[in-house]
Amino acid sequence: MKKVLLIASISFGAIAWAQETKTDAPATDTVKAWSIQGQNTLMLNQAAFSNWVGGGANNVGWLAGVNYNLTYEKGKDLWENIIILGYGQNNTQGTGVRKTQDVINLSTNYGREFAKHWYISAGVGLQTQFAPGYEDGNNPDAKKISNFMAPGYLSVGAGVTYRPNDNLTVTLRPANARWTFVLDEDLQTKGTYGLKNDGDSSLFQFGFLGTAMYKLKIMENITLLNTASVFSNYLDHPERLVLGYSGVLSMKINKYISTNVTLDLLYDHNQIWKTQLKQTLGVGLAYNFDNGKKRSDNKDNQSWLKK
Repeated sequence: MKKVLLIASISFGAIAWAQETKTDAPATDTVKAWSIQGQNTLMLNQAAFSNWVGGGANNVGWLAGVNYNLTYEKGKDLWENIIILGYGQNNTQGTGVRKTQDVINLSTNYGREFAKHWYISAGVGLQTQFAPGYEDGNNPDAKKISNFMAPGYLSVGAGVTYRPNDNLTVTLRPANARWTFVLDEDLQTKGTYGLKNDGDSSLFQFGFLGTAMYKLKIMENITLLNTASVFSNYLDHPERLVLGYSGVLSMKINKYISTNVTLDLLYDHNQIWKTQLKQTLGVGLAYNFDNGKKRSDNKDNQSWLKK
């Protein structure tokens, strides 16, 4: 009997020790350094008329795009990468195919935290388009006014980034180099996109660049993404600011269908001495995804984590 009690005592002790050891074992860290937010869209529109007294022309259009934000965040390191691509066309009876959307916007920004929410940062950005643009929409018989990398804008700079949460990012670069490329020989004339001489293929500028991104949740499934930028060239007329704004209103119907309304404003005296405006409205397929658990230590308004 004593042997049985001794064996039982040893067995229970071993089990208790194993449970205590298991309880005290450190939990596996499931927080990911990389997080990805993205949206793939395909918007369609169509109109047909037959004996319609009010008039109108049959037309069909499409717009496809991707918008990705890939972020690495660990310790004091913050590395954000943005990929925005979009292209669309509309085919109207009697007019033909016209381009309605054309954008390539790539950027990367690395920061090292030196104070709470503040980072010493440096980054690169590239903006251009896929296809030629003409004075009369996308009519190849009209005068060509733009093309791939004509213009193309490459920015390289350093400064500071303020990012208190996932919905607000402000970057200030007092030292920023900006190259304007015009690689289409048909457009390499003096004055076009600021070129100094006929045959020039690029223009160099150096100045201040400020960018800001603010995401506002208006209500459930309705968000407004605002981005703005300002550039001042120290080397020539620093008072002539290059100003840009982009707003994207997303209204999510379900996981796969949504409505997007976009508004783009641009003022660049090297392009035209007027404010440029572009607006689009589309209803169609939109697949959103989030992958990653960590975007910043402050998750108070990171609603995407709670879905």
